[in-house]
Amino acid sequence: MLATLALLAMTASWGSTFFLIKDLLERVPTLDFLAVRFAVATVAMVVVAPRALSRLSARSRRHAAVLGLVYGLAQILQTAGLAHTPASVSGFITGMYVVITPLLAAVLLRTRIGRTTWAAVALATAGLAVLSLDGLSVGYGEAITFVSAILYALHIVGLGAWSDARQALGMAILQIAVIALVCTLATAPDGMVLPSTRADWASVVYMALVAGALAMLAQTWAQAHLPPTRTALIMSMEPVFAATFAVWLGGEATTARMLGGGLMVLTAMLVVELRPPRSQHPPGPQPSPDDGPIEGQVTHLAV
Repeated sequence: MLATLALLAMTASWGSTFFLIKDLLERVPTLDFLAVRFAVATVAMVVVAPRALSRLSARSRRHAAVLGLVYGLAQILQTAGLAHTPASVSGFITGMYVVITPLLAAVLLRTRIGRTTWAAVALATAGLAVLSLDGLSVGYGEAITFVSAILYALHIVGLGAWSDARQALGMAILQIAVIALVCTLATAPDGMVLPSTRADWASVVYMALVAGALAMLAQTWAQAHLPPTRTALIMSMEPVFAATFAVWLGGEATTARMLGGGLMVLTAMLVVELRPPRSQHPPGPQPSPDDGPIEGQVTHLAV
């Protein structure tokens, strides 16, 4: 339950950033914004926990570096796509990781996904469509946003296989640092444009500390306790939170589509969270460990 609440808090913080990012990108280029955001997050995390990185095992360092690279590329593509795509459409396409994650988990982790979970995935996807879409044309922005959704799904699956609750802080710091490095290297040849107003800096600091550092720590720790598909379903609440903040702080009107789509996504999450546990095996011969993972179990990717 604590892991679920941590993911919901992280997802709420992400949902609160959509209208902030859309506004900020009118004045600060995408890569510059991401480089500054994750550099601030890295410095803050290292100051708070200076010894966390040194406690990481070599294996965890390698895994965190790979995950940070995947997440950094996803951030670049999603944010670049948002500059060419309405925020609602971007939110829907990004949320497609709820479908892609169980597919990747089945292929990479050999996880068997039950029919109830697939039904929840379908309901969540339909809810995202009702919530976000009012027509969808596929262009450059939509295409690169979809690629970012694939990378986010890969990051979720990778964290499900590799995260360690005891090393969550160090892994989160290294992931954030790699993201900052990737974005800085990408923008360095053209120079860097910094936010010019206090309001813009306040937005960057909020997104760096709350929706960056704390969110990455929450996800890394929570995924040591939750399987990837369940994680993706919980995180599908992001567009619901985005719509909520758009109404609350952005002045948008509440619509029937918003309420209906949000309720569908919420129902899908609750179906998975509140379903009764799988029945125990009856007395008699038990399956051997070599029979393969069942739904909810996570095997390990080798890197």
